[in-house]
Amino acid sequence: MAEFRHETDRLVLRDWREEDWGPFWAATNTPAVMRWLGGVADDAKRQGAQDRLLSYTRDHGHTFWVVERKDDGEILGFCGLKRCNQQGGPIGMMEVGWRLREDAWGKGYAKEAAKASLDLAFERFGANEVVALTVMGNEGSWGLMKRLGMRRREDLDFANADFDKDNPVIIVYSIARGDWHG
Repeated sequence: MAEFRHETDRLVLRDWREEDWGPFWAATNTPAVMRWLGGVADDAKRQGAQDRLLSYTRDHGHTFWVVERKDDGEILGFCGLKRCNQQGGPIGMMEVGWRLREDAWGKGYAKEAAKASLDLAFERFGANEVVALTVMGNEGSWGLMKRLGMRRREDLDFANADFDKDNPVIIVYSIARGDWHG
């Protein structure tokens, strides 16, 4: 299978390479970035995440791809698509997701990568609807979901204490193909 690569104005979304994991984890496995993602990951959790990300490509042809900044080749994090697999959640639905290192926050990178991912979801991968998941405390994430035109789907919310023990609910936003205006 040919390596996936998609470019935006400032970013490259692409498949993972073995040499990406070290810089990715060094930049994103921090208390601030992992605050709403279950906390800093140990070796076992990191390996499990890597295995899952690679399996999504193998099983579905898409994943949460590496986000690389064009002008200097720095890995900013990931963004992309997977099939929702959170226990209790909307299993099997196309899901958009992102995780960027802290020094990349507030610069529009997440929105640029998420818009590209949503374009791909609808145009290349045939999704009719795409969901995004977060926790209530992660205002930055659900704020971006709203800015992307996604709407709150309380009917799809589900209990899960993996990410926020104080408020153990995953909240869901979604957007349908007909509502996406990229």
